[in-house]
Amino acid sequence: MPLKIDFTNMMSTAVAGGIDEAAWRDADARFAAAHAAVVHRHAGGTLGFLDLPDDQALLSQTLDYAGRVRGRFADVVILGIGGSALGPIALRTALRPPGWNLLDDAARDGYPRLHVLDNVDPATIAALLDRLDLARSLFVVTSKSGGTAETMAQYLVVRDRLERALGARARDHLVFVTDPKKGALRALARSEGIAALDVPPNVGGRFSVLSPVGLLPAALVGIDVRLLLAGAATVRTRSSSKRLAENLAGTFATLQWLADTRHGRRIHVFMPYVDALRDFAAWFVQLWAESLGKVRRDGTNVGPTPIAALGATDQHSQVQLFMEGPADKTVAFVASAHRAEPLPIPARHAEVPELAYLGGRSLGELLDVELRATAGALARRGRPNFTITLERVGPEAVGGLIMLLELATAYAGELYEVDAFDQPGVELGKQFAYALLGRPDADPAARTEWDALPRPDARWSI
Repeated sequence: MPLKIDFTNMMSTAVAGGIDEAAWRDADARFAAAHAAVVHRHAGGTLGFLDLPDDQALLSQTLDYAGRVRGRFADVVILGIGGSALGPIALRTALRPPGWNLLDDAARDGYPRLHVLDNVDPATIAALLDRLDLARSLFVVTSKSGGTAETMAQYLVVRDRLERALGARARDHLVFVTDPKKGALRALARSEGIAALDVPPNVGGRFSVLSPVGLLPAALVGIDVRLLLAGAATVRTRSSSKRLAENLAGTFATLQWLADTRHGRRIHVFMPYVDALRDFAAWFVQLWAESLGKVRRDGTNVGPTPIAALGATDQHSQVQLFMEGPADKTVAFVASAHRAEPLPIPARHAEVPELAYLGGRSLGELLDVELRATAGALARRGRPNFTITLERVGPEAVGGLIMLLELATAYAGELYEVDAFDQPGVELGKQFAYALLGRPDADPAARTEWDALPRPDARWSI
């Protein structure tokens, strides 16, 4: 099994103000209803992320393309935003050696560096493009709709640079990841003969890391994507029961939902104690926030606020708040049962008590002890927490972690009574931007609404 969850410190038997056993038993029926709703939506064809571990056609697309370009490029650059960027970043950090882009070709076994441009800050983009050898660079343009303003602007800048440097060969340095049939990128791919991989129409951006959105960058840098999918399939199976006691993802979702709605724990901290998983915290923040921060049909605003943290680093910054600030948080720790390199601590300075006790131990042991100590201290102060433990940080366990959190989000949507797969709250800002930029299909009402907004007032500026 690639991972397990210990939620002792979420329960009232261990933590004052935790979830009591009666409430946990009662939640079984509520979860069964949420499970049935997710199963129904999947059967209706709307939860495509659940099918990705079995999609051999998408896997073949990914591996075939990665194989064709193996050895041609020194740098791969992802153009994307949101889920199109956060997933590839998390996979690179988790499953490639630390400092991947700083290693030489031999240390990378000939695989390319992987850069992710996840914003449109001109200074960042210009700096990267200025230092790349464009003749040895591949640009992966990721937008399911083919109309994401930020990604399309990045593409236009890059396309111009490529054509000025390479002429007609520019198209060989581009690959699109987009909808299989519609959108601007698919049309360009067809008309110009640019390679394009599919994002299934029923897979949303923040749930797409196990599609070519994440698998293509992973395969290009030598990550075993078959094992990623195998781990995801294993956790999907362990999260398929309608019984809460037998469902990993259901346990994660229900713990967080009960802590929020019954105990006021509305802030959910995600805190790996493994540097390799630090970027999964940012990925989780988008997944949880954009999926669950919604308005219910009855007009109630709901949704927990996720926070990213890193152990042991944030023991020296955020943990003071977690320990003695408002009692409105849960903390989900993420650990690894086995570390590839524990790194022994030499026994030196026996005469200095503050150093001597560390000798003969290891950095891995220190990190693990600090996790246990922090979890215990939080529990002692009545601050609920639980620990997800990966067997080891490898493709199978990481694939399992992805499926755990994605499926937990689907279940949580049903528990909160919201649609976890839309994001209406971001649409107004998009329409305002489209109207201001003169996009032809911008909603005319958006411009009218924008014009009616109060203008900056000099009285309130300093």
